[in-house]
Amino acid sequence: MVDLPRIVYSTPRSLPDARTLDGRVVVLDIAFSAEGLGTPFEAVTGKFLDEIGDRLAAWVDHHDHEFHYRFRDDPRFVLATKAEHGACQEMVTPEIVARTGPIDTIVCHMDLDGLYAAAKWILGGREPYPGADDDARCVDTRTGTPSPTGHLIDLALRARFRDEALKHRVVRWLVGGLKDKEHRAVIVEAAALFEKTLAETARLAARTRVRGRVAFIDARSARGPYDKTELLLAGQKRAPVALVQDSGMITVAAQFDSGWDFVGLLGLGGGMPTRISIAESRLDEVIQKINAAPEPTPR
Repeated sequence: MVDLPRIVYSTPRSLPDARTLDGRVVVLDIAFSAEGLGTPFEAVTGKFLDEIGDRLAAWVDHHDHEFHYRFRDDPRFVLATKAEHGACQEMVTPEIVARTGPIDTIVCHMDLDGLYAAAKWILGGREPYPGADDDARCVDTRTGTPSPTGHLIDLALRARFRDEALKHRVVRWLVGGLKDKEHRAVIVEAAALFEKTLAETARLAARTRVRGRVAFIDARSARGPYDKTELLLAGQKRAPVALVQDSGMITVAAQFDSGWDFVGLLGLGGGMPTRISIAESRLDEVIQKINAAPEPTPR
């Protein structure tokens, strides 16, 4: 039985209060916050770093950001771009875990890649199962086909994205080598819920309107839960760029290797170049800039 550290699930925009975290802390798959995304670096990431101080044991992440250069001389920071590493999990190596030493808390992103990275750290940099790195990359980049295990966990997490108890089960199931039948049963049950979500997603996708290079989907008329990632992927079948509007925000996405850099195009400062979310007040500006931009060079 492997002892688990405390695990806190978070996002770049809503980091936990560092004062509430136990002991030495590792941060995995959490991008630096950015001014252009409405969460200035100094007010979110910078504040967290000031509060955590020397208790930060490591920060491993694969999201582009203009301030990566500030931490080049700090060995605790292992930072890359999305083009360099499609998933954070593959950056968690035995060497990094060993070099970091004992830790008390893991703060990780709420998605599959974040949970896989946490499980791999707990296992000393070893994959929870053969091919787990590939699964994390497939899911995080939405390219290729994950294994049945990766697909199952992906559906479960998307069905109950904010369910921390489910996330804990996923991590424990991974760390335990996929042996616990009770954990698997709960994950299977959660994945089954996703079918209704997919039906509403398909209904919204049928309402897609193409505006030049942009497939525009207005999800404000959703009749129930839908999956934004699936909606964006459906839009990308109609145009190079997909855009979903809902809840006061717009999310813009293109294929992982398309060469689009929405962070640079829109002056956001950091994030994933091929998927961003910003205020819906910039809708017309975003569509205009995408349609006026030079043809991107695929990566």
